[in-house]
Amino acid sequence: MTSVVVFPGQGAQSIGMLNALAETHPAILDYFARASSVLDYDLWQVVTAGPEERLNDTAVTQPAMLVAGYACYAMLKEVLPEWEPVYFAGHSLGEYTALVAAEAISLEDAVALVAKRGSLMQTAVAPGEGAMAAVLGLTDEQVEQACATASQGAIVSAVNYNSPGQVVIAGEAAAVTRAMAQATEMGAKRVVPLAVSVPSHCALMKPAAEQLAEAIASIDWQLPRLPVVHNVNTQVSDKIDDLQAALVAQLHQPVQWVKTIEKFAADGVTHLIECGPGKVLAGLNRRIDRSMTVASVYDSATLANIVNLLEDN
Repeated sequence: MTSVVVFPGQGAQSIGMLNALAETHPAILDYFARASSVLDYDLWQVVTAGPEERLNDTAVTQPAMLVAGYACYAMLKEVLPEWEPVYFAGHSLGEYTALVAAEAISLEDAVALVAKRGSLMQTAVAPGEGAMAAVLGLTDEQVEQACATASQGAIVSAVNYNSPGQVVIAGEAAAVTRAMAQATEMGAKRVVPLAVSVPSHCALMKPAAEQLAEAIASIDWQLPRLPVVHNVNTQVSDKIDDLQAALVAQLHQPVQWVKTIEKFAADGVTHLIECGPGKVLAGLNRRIDRSMTVASVYDSATLANIVNLLEDN
């Protein structure tokens, strides 16, 4: 058996998302307490009690999802200390969680960094000026063509290659609206506007990326103890400068998730374990490579299931 661990990004958060796991594994609370020590609020309180608008603020969502994903992985390692994956990866924000799991950066530094990342993203584009949408049922090339046709000098591009037939676009709101209409004309099965506050992974995020680079450079990094596959190029960095550059580029360039999974498959990966709330990445994987065994851990029952799965193999 060859396994990888992947971590979700924004969008899977919900009030009370780790309550059940924390009841049986109270160490979860320690990770949130560590995160709260570098924030100016009680992160666990927001995660458990809301309000929902606060949790969905990207500057709060990002630390919350990072700690949630890492805590799920830590619980898995607690019960299976000898087991290790051959790769880590994360979707968008989840790449930072992967780097914490791989011991490239401390949990506290990562929490502060992604909170900063969220704030920079929020201020890079004024409310209402950016948008994102999911396009279902077209090829990657068709979605790219829809964006090119709709741009008319404005910014709109494919930003998340999530699975065959599912591509997310982002950019200036009017251009995204035009691209959605163009995709529909081209035969898309569905075009769904996303309820997000910032247009991630497009050129509108370049100013934020430049400022993020300074924050990234100010932190103490180590080379990951286990390989982390980057979103932007599906490569594994063997230099800290390259790792940092990949994180900066990730903010304004597409997430190559399909190619990431294809890399795993080509390298003989048989099991994909998603650590964190929801089952978003597990669901995507079933549309990318059905040969892999896929499982998620986000509560006591799913943790027990994965332990049984890994022990049996």
